[in-house]
Amino acid sequence: MAQDRPGEFELIRAYFAPLANDPGSLGLTDDAAVLKPEPGLDLVLTKDVLASNVHFFADDAPEAIAAKALRVNLSDLAAKGAKPRGYLLGLALASDWTERWLERFCAGLSADQSAYDIRLLGGDTIRSNNGLQVSITAIGQVEPGKAVRRSGARSGDVLFVSGTIGDAAAGLNARIDPAFCERVSLARVDESHILDRYLLPRPRTTLAPLLVDHASAAMDVSDGLFADCGHLAKASQVGVEIDLSKVPVSTALRHLHTKAPEDFVRFLNGGDDYEILAAVPAEKAAQFSRQAERAGCPVTEIGRMSEEAGKVRVKENGRPVALQRDSGFRHF
Repeated sequence: MAQDRPGEFELIRAYFAPLANDPGSLGLTDDAAVLKPEPGLDLVLTKDVLASNVHFFADDAPEAIAAKALRVNLSDLAAKGAKPRGYLLGLALASDWTERWLERFCAGLSADQSAYDIRLLGGDTIRSNNGLQVSITAIGQVEPGKAVRRSGARSGDVLFVSGTIGDAAAGLNARIDPAFCERVSLARVDESHILDRYLLPRPRTTLAPLLVDHASAAMDVSDGLFADCGHLAKASQVGVEIDLSKVPVSTALRHLHTKAPEDFVRFLNGGDDYEILAAVPAEKAAQFSRQAERAGCPVTEIGRMSEEAGKVRVKENGRPVALQRDSGFRHF
């Protein structure tokens, strides 16, 4: 029962203080953290809020919810070329929360803190009458003036994307429509792959230093490939030309391209990929690609930046591909 649950300060001591071993957190014993940037570095800050049954399902594993909340922020830092330093956590617990759930949630955070070398600095925990909500503010560091923005792309730059695109949206579709995978004869291994990609993004943190060295502009793919190409183009006041046949896709998406062609392009623009989209000057493109391969995070050339400010044009085998207007994930 609710009255038997530990109070706020007991929660902090039992579950969150063990995650806060950065000196700036002050052991979570004060009202604020005191963060001292490393000498000569700029701070990069980003924030994402995830809500139950909007960004994850209420019955997802607590470890996975925690990991996703942290990783989507790490993806933003990576796109800026920043190295993670710490994060603040806002947690609005659903009214039916249990200590076991919270223990597993914090275990998920702990595992990713070790994997991505980041520490909890502080935050707040409240009760929510509208389901679970997780808000994380992540803080990174980058050399002065070297943060990679959306607005630096130039006509002629080569457009790259990391990983594969469309898996997360396909995974979400499979969660919403449990019969989908069977209907399109998707192999079990491919079904597991798309479900995993939806639930657990893979922030491309190893690309961060390469973006600083090579990219004129970058961002992560969270709203959908074509939608985010449009965001980058608009910020940079250039256009984008994409060759759909070059967009990297998994074996699962290749299968869906044949079995569910009406869904394929929708999945590519469905969002939640958290891959890195980067515009790289042509003279740096080959070196960027080689170094990304050596770093264990291959990138694929999918197009070029053009002079048509704000325009996103997609072709496949030389033929224009019509994009749905206002496609991509929309927050409102």
